[in-house]
Amino acid sequence: MKNWSVDESYLKKFPRKYKIWKLEQQLSYGLDKGEKIDRVELLRYWPVIRDRLDPKRREFIKFLLWG
Repeated sequence: MKNWSVDESYLKKFPRKYKIWKLEQQLSYGLDKGEKIDRVELLRYWPVIRDRLDPKRREFIKFLLWG
């Protein structure tokens, strides 16, 4: 995933914010070939990320995580 509008090197100085941002970007815009999302980290940050996602996407991800 390449994001030209965000200075990732600066954002990496704040590990929690960077991880939340990256997960949100991956869920919203897709993954690169061979890239995977860590389920444990997604569950850890889900309370923060869920309100930032599109409602339909949020319901689909909830279905995938909790069946």
